Amino acid sequence: KALLLQLVAAPTKRTRDGMAIRGDINVCLMGDPGVAKSQLLRFVAKVAPRGVYTTGRGSSGVGLTAAVMRDSTTGEMVLEGGALVLADNGVCCIDEFDKMDEADRTAIHEVMEQQTISISKAGITTTLNARASILAAANPARSRYNPRLTPEENINLPAALLSRFDVLFLMLDRPSAQDDLQLARHVAWVHTHGRHPDDPASAGIDADLLRHFVASARARTPVLPRAVADYVVGAYVQLRQQYKAALAPARAAAAARSAIGATTPRTLLAILRLAQAHARVRRADTVASLDVDEALRLMDAAHVTLDAQPAAAAAAAAGLYGDRRQRTDAVSAVFAILTRSLATARAAAGPAGSASLPQLSYADVLGRVRDAGFSEADLSRCLKQYEDINILQTNVTRTRITFVSAPAVS
Repeated sequence: KALLLQLVAAPTKRTRDGMAIRGDINVCLMGDPGVAKSQLLRFVAKVAPRGVYTTGRGSSGVGLTAAVMRDSTTGEMVLEGGALVLADNGVCCIDEFDKMDEADRTAIHEVMEQQTISISKAGITTTLNARASILAAANPARSRYNPRLTPEENINLPAALLSRFDVLFLMLDRPSAQDDLQLARHVAWVHTHGRHPDDPASAGIDADLLRHFVASARARTPVLPRAVADYVVGAYVQLRQQYKAALAPARAAAAARSAIGATTPRTLLAILRLAQAHARVRRADTVASLDVDEALRLMDAAHVTLDAQPAAAAAAAAGLYGDRRQRTDAVSAVFAILTRSLATARAAAGPAGSASLPQLSYADVLGRVRDAGFSEADLSRCLKQYEDINILQTNVTRTRITFVSAPAVS
């Protein structure tokens, strides 16, 4: 539903002094590998009136914004628009958002709020329009979401960039017998028959029909009545008070640095944009209170996905805004020892050992764990928990530890 509202978007407002208030909705999908994030991005790029699909690793800063090139015929300097300029009045889907270089990622900041691109290169000084919604997909900092860490530690993106996303959803790959059976049957059917199953219950909407519906909905400009505006103000003030009440006075300074789950003035603008987009979907000329309630529900659902951690991680997440030492339990400390041991093994192996999966000797790791003051039971708990999230594996005889998804080593 959030992606549908992003396709429809809200009308762009322009004040008397010429200031533009964006109506495009930015959405970020953060999740484990294999949860169909890329398929969602490709579908949105296909259905959008103007959609551009790109990847973070294959896009540079000038590739996203604009590049100055020399014309081969006239020899003059010309301006070539990038993906964000080409997606003007549409949707720009950026996959592998976390793989982008930090210098290239900063080029998106101006686009996500002011929706313009300022160029000053080779004697060309101009401003290009980039009135596009941004749909980004990214993986957590350690490839898979670690429930023992806080959302800030899992989502390795700067706070200034996260605050520009109206909605941030977390998509986890959690084992479920019913869901896994349904997925496996669907994949097996597609590979057997070469087409999707003819199930009336799961029949989708034709892409052309959805495209025409989006174009028709974007032609409407719903207005915000005074009563609904007061309702939005009251809901926003209540959210701010709830955010304030959730913070202890001693933790207020640390919590102020958190960009995930914080209620800021940009949250108010996001509520208004989602409510206006929902009114467009209803083909209404005015925004009603039910549109605001649906916007609040979507934002609350996004926060629930960020807070949905297993009960085993409750103690680690309890210090979300507190001292970092309160969250460093034995399992996390043992995993830090494993990470340092992996860095040492990589340095000793050199380029020759980069082709195979990194492995560690169980006996060597156990010695280092005991030297640090931990027991073999702590190492066993660490191995068990990180095996469950497919980070590492141990052989049957417990002599080798193999990293399936090697963690980032600083």
